[in-house]
This record gives sequence, C-alpha cells and structure tokens, in this order.
Amino acid sequence: MTNEEYIKAIDMRRSRRAYSSKPLDDNTKNIIRAMVDAVNGAADLDFIFIDDATPAFRIFTGKFSMIAVCGPDSQKTREDCGYYGESVVLQCVYHGLATCWVSGTYNENKVYDMIDLPRNKRLFCVITIGNPKNRFTTVERTMYAATHNKNKTYQDMFDYSDAKLPEPYVYGMKLVEKAPSAVNRRPVKFRYENGVLSGSVEDPYSDKSIDFGIAKLHFVLGCRAKGVIGHWSFENVFETEEAKVIKLPVEPEEEE
Repeated sequence: MTNEEYIKAIDMRRSRRAYSSKPLDDNTKNIIRAMVDAVNGAADLDFIFIDDATPAFRIFTGKFSMIAVCGPDSQKTREDCGYYGESVVLQCVYHGLATCWVSGTYNENKVYDMIDLPRNKRLFCVITIGNPKNRFTTVERTMYAATHNKNKTYQDMFDYSDAKLPEPYVYGMKLVEKAPSAVNRRPVKFRYENGVLSGSVEDPYSDKSIDFGIAKLHFVLGCRAKGVIGHWSFENVFETEEAKVIKLPVEPEEEE
C-alpha cells in the first residue's frame, strides 16, 4: 500500500464488534496469514492467525477471524506490536474488512487453547477481522458514544513544548488523534524541546505501550505525507533523515 492509502484507511477505520454471518474467504485468510508472517519476520514478533475466533467472545457477533498479538515480554515488544499490528489493521480496513483491537473483553484461556505459545512469550491482546455488518448495532453505537464523548486533541497530549510544532509534525499529530487506544484514553505524552519530539507512557509494561506503538505509526505516516521521512528511535525520539547527518565543524580561515 502507498502512504496515501494508509492515511485513507485511517479515516475509514472504526472499531467493529458486529460482523457479517459470512466468514472470510480462504483467499483473504491466506493474504492475512502472509501479512502476519511478514510482520513476524520484520519485527521478531509472534503474531498468530486464528481462523475462527468466535468461541473466545461473548459480546461480538457474526463470524470473524483474529490475530493473537504475541511476543517476548518487553516494553519494546509491546510498542512494536502496536506499530506493526496497526499496519495490518489499516491494510485490512483499506480493502473493505472490519477490525477491532481488543484487550480484556475476550476469554483469554480459550485463546491460549487455540495457540501454541512458548512459555517465554506472552499474549498481549487480539485483533478481530471479518466482513463488516451493513449497519452499526445499538451496542456498537452505545460503546462508541461512551468512549468518544470527549476526545483528546493533540495539544492535550503534550507535557511540554518550547516552540510551535513544524507543519509536518502538526499533521502527524492530527493522525495520532485518530489512533485507536483502549477506551479511547490516548495515554501517550509527547514533548517537543530544542526541535526534538519524544514520547512516553506511564506504566510502559502495560497495554499503554501498545497504544504508543499505534500512535507512532500514525505519526510516521503523517510526516511522510508532508515530505518528512523519519523513524522512532529505541529511546522513543522521532529522528528524521536530516538528524542523522553528522556535520563537521567549519575550521576558521587563516588570516593572510
């Protein structure tokens, strides 16, 4: 997918808990499996595609599959799970599928029964994927209203800023406003100081770091759309290509 298509998918995406009674076809399932394999290879994660996810859910309806979001138990893994998992979500949404990031409202024991996960890996959350139901259900509308009655603006997400953000960063942050997070809490706190943008969350060994990873991807996509290529460092600083250039000091000219 192109960067433009990813951004279109951000605008299209809405969490769905009601799916069509028609399950995903075999070709679609194979494409999602291929995406899962690509993510696992690129990020050393342990995503697992599950063909029929319905036994693990009570409040979701219809027929749907899911991705068990798994990996080593670390803060970085959680952030990577959000970053790469959201890339799969956006690809699915762009091609007409319905999705939902889910933590806590599924039967974890049943999911563990469906997957063969080594003891040194853990299940963080799941992503449900299916064909969308034509209309939003009453439950979906109620849950959306309850979690979106007061949305945080990107300005609310800043702990500190010593200057006005560059326009590409502003656009990136506007896409962060649209990033999914548990109960729409948007837990990431940003800081802009001396021209450097950084981010963090409280309780990094929690699912808040997954929310952070999702926000990171949205920000990167927004900056790219405005011509700024960058990535998030291990220290959670956004580094642009320009920042990598090492400039040698200019030696003063000798007087004649």
